[in-house]
Amino acid sequence: MRKLGLAAAATLALLGSEADAKTTVIYAGRVIVDPDKPALGASTVTVTDDRIVSIDAGRTPAPAGTEVVDLGDRTLLPGLIDLHVHLTGDPGGDFRSEAVDPDEWGVVVGVKNAAITLRAGFTTVREAGSAQYSAFSLRRGTTAGFIEGPRIIAAGPALSIVGGHGDVTGFREDVHDVLDQGYTCTGPVECAEKVRKASRAGADIIKITATGGVLSQQGRGLGGHFSKPELESIATTAHSLGLKVMAHAHGARGIEDAAAAGIDTIDHGTFADDAALKVMKAKGTYLVPTLMAFEGVRERLGKGIYTPTVEEKVRMTMGIVGQAVGKAKALGVPVAFGTDAGVFEHGRNGGEFALLVKNGLTPREAVAAATTVAARALSMENEIGRIAPGMSADMIAVAGDPLSDVTTLEKVDWVMARGRIAD
Repeated sequence: MRKLGLAAAATLALLGSEADAKTTVIYAGRVIVDPDKPALGASTVTVTDDRIVSIDAGRTPAPAGTEVVDLGDRTLLPGLIDLHVHLTGDPGGDFRSEAVDPDEWGVVVGVKNAAITLRAGFTTVREAGSAQYSAFSLRRGTTAGFIEGPRIIAAGPALSIVGGHGDVTGFREDVHDVLDQGYTCTGPVECAEKVRKASRAGADIIKITATGGVLSQQGRGLGGHFSKPELESIATTAHSLGLKVMAHAHGARGIEDAAAAGIDTIDHGTFADDAALKVMKAKGTYLVPTLMAFEGVRERLGKGIYTPTVEEKVRMTMGIVGQAVGKAKALGVPVAFGTDAGVFEHGRNGGEFALLVKNGLTPREAVAAATTVAARALSMENEIGRIAPGMSADMIAVAGDPLSDVTTLEKVDWVMARGRIAD
């Protein structure tokens, strides 16, 4: 009797869960299920809870009790993925705010920016560096549906060398000691320890600053920072924990060393030359160009926003921005979508598409960079990046055809993330 009772209870629970499931039927004039495939005509996409159930040709009748979304002649496509954002910051802030604003303020700013980013069509983002727990708190909030925002793959604080890009610089040494979050490292052993510390804290991915940076107060150029043994230790340790590594990297030799060590993505890649890109190709390393970051920087030059140290590095960089994209394509290096939002205003992420096309990608390749290619870079290609049965219900709708005109992605009309329709 007891076994029968348990079975009956399980059956009732299952029936109850099915009864409580929410189904949404979406009608669209055109559907891009995968940018590498021909688009479908008028179609019906059915979603139950947070999963895509089916894609059918034409307008199939919606069962009673389902929510119906009629997108008219709009194009439905997979939710976009941005592999490099900083949700907890806004552009143009004084570097000294690090000594003034509490980490909690970053969460407040992040709630604002998470909603803006989602409404711009980005249903998954990789948060590329924040205070210790701010991005992790945002990740938890958007997952639970407490706040509106995308799926967040969060790094937490970046690993850097002492005094390098990513470390607190520009203050007195006693102030550095107070602000230090404990993620600088020297030598392979200490770098392995800091990877494990980041993993323990809750990082989904390890972020490192493999070279100097443009916007930090560290003024010694954009060359490589970590030694080869340090880079190898970081990559090996992260991979042993099931984590990938993303590297902020501008200078060619720093890019080459990071790729050779097994780092998974090179973000920015500004001065990447053929030698560096050939190593990236051999290692399967992705390039994440973040071209919009330089648009944001360009708009703020000469306005007293940046210090003289930063302005000098900006002017050294501007003439070559974007050239790595065409070189990478020619050599077969995968180009994935990332913007560095936070250096420019959140919500303008879609401007990256036109810049990718300007620098050598086709519109179809640019859309793939933010869907299928970015999903593979995250090893989430069976979860996001396509519209297919069983995939997460992450979809957006735009007017026009983004496979021929990527600027249509700068204005997104409708967003669904994990089965939830954005406000």
